[in-house]
Amino acid sequence: MPNYPVHTIASAPEGSKLALEQLQQAFGVIPNVAAAIANSPKLINSLVGVFQQVHSSSLTEQEIQIVLLTDAVANSCTYAVAFHTALALQQGVSSEETGAIREKRVPTDKRFAALSILAKTLIEKRGHLSDQELDSFIAAGFTKEQILEVIAIVAASTITNYAGTIANPPLEDPFRQYVWRA
Repeated sequence: MPNYPVHTIASAPEGSKLALEQLQQAFGVIPNVAAAIANSPKLINSLVGVFQQVHSSSLTEQEIQIVLLTDAVANSCTYAVAFHTALALQQGVSSEETGAIREKRVPTDKRFAALSILAKTLIEKRGHLSDQELDSFIAAGFTKEQILEVIAIVAASTITNYAGTIANPPLEDPFRQYVWRA
C-alpha cells in the first residue's frame, strides 16, 4: 500500500495550499484525511469546491452529517465514520441516531431515516433508484431538488471515503473515541 504524507500547509504541494487554508478556516484544524488528499492538488481542490456547495445546500448541518455518516459506513471508511460521528454529535444529532447508522440500522427520526436510506441506496444501486424509493424520500418532507443535493453530498463523501481508505491517515485524538470497524 502506498504511503501518503499527511501534509501541513507549509509542506503541501503549492497547488494544495489554498485548499488546506480554507479547510483550516472551516474546521479550525486540517483533518488528516484532507492533509493526505493534499498530495494531489486536483483532488483536494475538487473536494473543497464540492464541500463548499454541500454545506451551502438547503439541508441542515444535522441532515448533511446524517448523509455523510451513512456514506462513510456504506463505503466502510473507518476514518470518515469516526470523523462524521464526532461532527454529527457536535451538530446535535443524538448518539442513538449516530449509533443506529454506525450499526447499519435506520435512524428513528423520520427525516434522518429518509436521508440515510436515500444515501445508502444511492451508493448501493449506483444511482439507479426506483420511483418508489424517490417518492418515499419526498413523502418524508423533502423536495425533488434535495434528491440532487444528496447526490452532491454522496459525491463529496465518495472522494474522502475512497481517499481515506487508500491513504489510511492516522485518526486525530478527538475522533479516537469514535473509532469504528467495518
